[in-house]
Amino acid sequence: MERLAKSLGIESLSKGQVSEMTKGLNEQVHEFRTRPLDSTQYPILWVDALYEKVRVDGRVVSMAIQLVIGLNKEGRREVLAIDPMLEESKESYKQMFQKLKLRGMKGPKLVISDANAGLVSAIRESFPGASWQRCKVHFMRNIIVHVTHKEKKAFAEMLKDIWTASSADAARKRADELIEKYQRRFPEAIAVLENGLEDSLAYYAFEKLDFRKISSTNMLERLNREIRRRSKVVGIFPNPDSYLRLITTYLMEYTEDWSVSRAYMNPENVEEFMKEAA
Repeated sequence: MERLAKSLGIESLSKGQVSEMTKGLNEQVHEFRTRPLDSTQYPILWVDALYEKVRVDGRVVSMAIQLVIGLNKEGRREVLAIDPMLEESKESYKQMFQKLKLRGMKGPKLVISDANAGLVSAIRESFPGASWQRCKVHFMRNIIVHVTHKEKKAFAEMLKDIWTASSADAARKRADELIEKYQRRFPEAIAVLENGLEDSLAYYAFEKLDFRKISSTNMLERLNREIRRRSKVVGIFPNPDSYLRLITTYLMEYTEDWSVSRAYMNPENVEEFMKEAA
């Protein structure tokens, strides 16, 4: 608070002034995080986590902070949820999704995330009928760790080509070629690829949408990096509320900017997608 005040030309703040400012921010944060969503349907969700050092019950823990970004019918993005979790479990995720539904959010048609088992299970139980897209970037990382450093570059180039194919069938063909070439040398990498391939190709079913924006959580990861630029100034947060106060305030500004900027996706294409996925 003192650093913020100095940036505004205020040399010092009393404890009472800090308390009042904190109270005002807490009210804004609470209003943003609990605002009703009943007037808009969000056909697409991106879900991802970042970890921050937060003091809880006198000890410093690495706390998972879940972010949910929704695409509304106008093709614009909104920050829908920012929830701290002591553990990434199916139940924690289900509670987060339940809060969204209680605020009025209708069931999404597509959810994009990594392959955390608890998260995927919660998505399927919370949003029956929705498609799940496994983030291709997280997936590639999961595969590449099983490849030797010497051959990583060549393997990665061939791997990336799978998700730039013109169709799902062409992508499967490229995957088969990679499997045939590397099966004996990197069996663990190939096993990961085979087990998750179909979930990583879900976006091919939605031809109206920009595949670069729905095949991964890259958009959310970029936002996470911006958040960390601000959180690293603090280092260790004294409690979860202090983290939520700082980062939610920042995300509120992001959502406001998105609401008046160019649409992230063509609204006509989003409308067609909603009709096809209905």
